[in-house]
Amino acid sequence: MRPVSRRRGAAAVLAAALLVAGCGDEPTPSSTRSDPTMFTNPVVRADAPDPHVIRAGDAWWLFHTNSGGRNVPVLRSTDLVDWSAAGDALPELPDWADAGKTWAPEAIQLAPDRFLLYYTVAGRESGRQCVGRAVASSPQGPYRDDSTGPLICQAELGGAIDASPFRDADGSLWLLWKNDGNAIGVDTWLWSQRLSDDGLSLVGEPTKLLKQTEPWEGTLIEGPFFHRQDGKLYLFFAANAYDKAEYAEGYAVCESPTGPCVKAAENPILKTNEVASGPGHASMVVKDGRTWLVYHAWPPGQEGTTDPGRQVWLDEVTWTDGRPTVKGPTGGPQPRP
Repeated sequence: MRPVSRRRGAAAVLAAALLVAGCGDEPTPSSTRSDPTMFTNPVVRADAPDPHVIRAGDAWWLFHTNSGGRNVPVLRSTDLVDWSAAGDALPELPDWADAGKTWAPEAIQLAPDRFLLYYTVAGRESGRQCVGRAVASSPQGPYRDDSTGPLICQAELGGAIDASPFRDADGSLWLLWKNDGNAIGVDTWLWSQRLSDDGLSLVGEPTKLLKQTEPWEGTLIEGPFFHRQDGKLYLFFAANAYDKAEYAEGYAVCESPTGPCVKAAENPILKTNEVASGPGHASMVVKDGRTWLVYHAWPPGQEGTTDPGRQVWLDEVTWTDGRPTVKGPTGGPQPRP
């Protein structure tokens, strides 16, 4: 993900007044006041780009790209709707990294007292974005990175960003990421590689899965994550310019974590409409047998601004004949998960 500009104008101000019910660094409740069993998007009405959600203990935990002076802001919720700030999951960066561009963090639980955080950060030596990993004993951290260098960098390919961990049905651990090719005008591939059992290192060689090929994708694809549904492995990804209305979400079906993967003909499955612009860079959770997509989007007409910025949206995913359908972006009241 990229930093944003502060474009202002009468249209943007009017849109903010009409469509945004909160601002600043703290999330605001999304409950529908007239009926507490309902909620209305966005569920986080502050700038919280690239949201990733996990379940741990009695709560849900949401990590997102740096904002509000925090490297890795983390939020807590008991219902996926009402979120409260829970601090900075990564208060200290490793010595090899520079502050200011800590993007797209994702976490995974490996044991009751062991959590791994994979995050994008500015690598000092390479001058590019690189992927790091950090460890904590609780979901909210603090996570610590004791490494002497990046886990992945790929500086010759523009850098490495958007790392996403995945535990497959057989217990194996995998890491997805994107080479940041659009930073230097080359292809943006989604990569996959096996992780060691402790999650701290990579095993074997990386595999290229997909790159930008379709008109709707523009010059890049990014923000990948795996999800298994009824035994089938799905690779979800975002595409196009993150600060434009053309940004959207699609998916592919893969034979294994190393591919091959085939993009869906019906892509994109989540795109701009009258209530949200540029939706994407998502994560997926299952609650009580129902699947939900957590993603960021801009208020219409405010793409590229930081107030309120990329807010967090929650919409249900249904599965028909092996195809996911996202019921969104939605702007009206709907039943809570």
